[in-house]
Amino acid sequence: MHQFRNLNIVLTFLVCFLITTPKAIASDECFEKVSRSIFKFNMAFDEIILEPLAKGYNKLPDPVKKGTSNFTSNVATLLSIPNSMLQGNIEQVGHSTGSFLVNSTVGIFGFLNPAEKMGLKPHKEDVGQTLGKYGVGPGCYLVLPILGPSTARDSFGLIADTFVDPFAHVTIRENELFGVSGNDLDYFSVKGTTAIDFRADNVNNFESLEKNSIDLYSSLKSIYLQDRENKIKNSVQNDDEWGNLDN
Repeated sequence: MHQFRNLNIVLTFLVCFLITTPKAIASDECFEKVSRSIFKFNMAFDEIILEPLAKGYNKLPDPVKKGTSNFTSNVATLLSIPNSMLQGNIEQVGHSTGSFLVNSTVGIFGFLNPAEKMGLKPHKEDVGQTLGKYGVGPGCYLVLPILGPSTARDSFGLIADTFVDPFAHVTIRENELFGVSGNDLDYFSVKGTTAIDFRADNVNNFESLEKNSIDLYSSLKSIYLQDRENKIKNSVQNDDEWGNLDN
């Protein structure tokens, strides 16, 4: 836990530097050589660990896969509630809160999704999107180890998410909320499962992109930046075949 806090401090200073880089825009790369090296590491990690797990995950019965996806999405909704509040989007606060409460009770801890049938469709919101809503530019593009594509703003957002996300509060922050508490293992298990679920949903997309891209690094960069821009604008293009490209 102490090491996690120290990492937060280091990353905060690094990201603040990147955000304040003069005239930096999303397409700019302050450390392209470093990012490409990290990208190569991430690709190796994907080939050795993540892709095999994803393909194994795809062999699970559909009800198990769907239930797991519903559960992780329900947990992610907790982060959307405070961010929708910060953005002043009261309608989405209602959708997110209602969806979480319904799915966590009637939906058996989120493994079922009756909220969707009731018309509750929360957007996934995070601090990076909230900052974007308030006009904070993306800053330099960079690639994070394991986490993948990001920008200075969104990297800072990842750190800030752990302060506003109720799920992070009761796990890695070791606080109790409404009598509920957890630990680091709970947090990283859910995050890891979310990553595997996303990778499993996009096995064919990744294979096609890798096969047809002249420069896979640049292709993923373009997809990520467009996806983030769509999410900040709450564009209908959010619901594309790539699903959620966020970290």
